[in-house]
Amino acid sequence: MTNVIDGNAAAADVRAGIEDCVETLGAAGVTPRLATVLMNDQQASATYVSMKQQDCEEVGIAAEDVRIDSDAPAEELFDAVADLNARESVHGILVQDPTPEHVPDERVTSAVDPAKDVDAFHPENVGRLVADRPRFRPCTPHGIQRLLANAGVDLDGADVVVVGRSKIVGKPLANMLAGRGDGGNATVTLCHSHTDDLAAHTRRADVVVAAAGVTELIDGSMLSEGCVVVDVGINRVDETNEKGYRLVGDVDFESAKQKASAITPVPGGVGPMTRAMLLYNTVKAASEQTGVDVDLP
Repeated sequence: MTNVIDGNAAAADVRAGIEDCVETLGAAGVTPRLATVLMNDQQASATYVSMKQQDCEEVGIAAEDVRIDSDAPAEELFDAVADLNARESVHGILVQDPTPEHVPDERVTSAVDPAKDVDAFHPENVGRLVADRPRFRPCTPHGIQRLLANAGVDLDGADVVVVGRSKIVGKPLANMLAGRGDGGNATVTLCHSHTDDLAAHTRRADVVVAAAGVTELIDGSMLSEGCVVVDVGINRVDETNEKGYRLVGDVDFESAKQKASAITPVPGGVGPMTRAMLLYNTVKAASEQTGVDVDLP
């Protein structure tokens, strides 16, 4: 019987540990604080920010919401980030994607103080990750790593195929799974839109991670018997229900479930863990900046 990996349950365990860390910090007079910066008019982005703010409040992390008009000069964003960098009471900073076209992405990722970069997008933090000396692990890849560990998936020597090469998921995850130590030591193949015969790669994999952003790109015919499937995709498809749509991943869940020994659902799989690991990184940042030791979950 296929194990449907419960991301909500795994995230709840992490959040419980985070609450303990927040109490430890609080006893030392420290309140961890995450500042989110939003500079776009997309409803989805506003929803994501609100969810992150709510997550913080539920575990005792102070949440600061910075909003900047999408038509404002780019310097207004960078001035706001510089102010947050300088404030000792702010331990984590997250600039919500996307930013307007007149704001250079590369400059945004470099503007946040690396010690407060809880997304782990700053070039210094990317370099540390590649060097196997991470300050922070990016939230979604770290969440995936934890989900696999919780499901009892042994990655040591495993053949893993990651489909998608984004800087947010695919590239950092490939580095983490191939790295030394717990949750690593896998042999990783990174596939993408230019890969010839994707199915030939996925069929030989012990673990397949789908993070291409393409609706139901991978189905059961592309998988080996007993493999583990992690679906990072969140895509809307039209549906005759109250919302007018339903959420599906990059994997055709029903056909993949017939082959997989374990699989993450959409929703309720990777998403909750991504949010939990943002809290993890924020508490870790507060601990390192203040010198108050905590027992991270």
